[in-house]
Amino acid sequence: MSAKVIARRFFDEVWSEGKLEVADELFSPDYVGHPSDLEETVRGPEAVKQYVRALLESFSDLRMTIDDQVAEGDMVATRWSARGTHDGNLMGTEPTGRKGTVTGITIHRIRDDKVVEGWTNWDMLGMLQQLGLAPQLPQG
Repeated sequence: MSAKVIARRFFDEVWSEGKLEVADELFSPDYVGHPSDLEETVRGPEAVKQYVRALLESFSDLRMTIDDQVAEGDMVATRWSARGTHDGNLMGTEPTGRKGTVTGITIHRIRDDKVVEGWTNWDMLGMLQQLGLAPQLPQG
């Protein structure tokens, strides 16, 4: 399976369709993830499922869109957008009912058809501002 197909399945099936069990197929047992919104790393498929589950519980209608994807060697970079309604607890905050859209980039390293490492950087501040959970920055 190509690196692009593996990454696409993660965004389409795990995130957008909520098929968390697919992470067991896609991620190596020794996977290490580096998401920009956590200080610690995400280790193994079970931790991937816990991370995704927490956000899906906060945004039950969350949908991911792959905007661009580039692969070279064992690496695949995916520029993505996510849309959803904040209808569940998020980091200790009550649901706002507001809709939000965020963008991010995830880079996966693939070995033997499994994701072994990943780096994700996304606009968490922008999301919190859209939800009314962080102040807007002054213009100009």
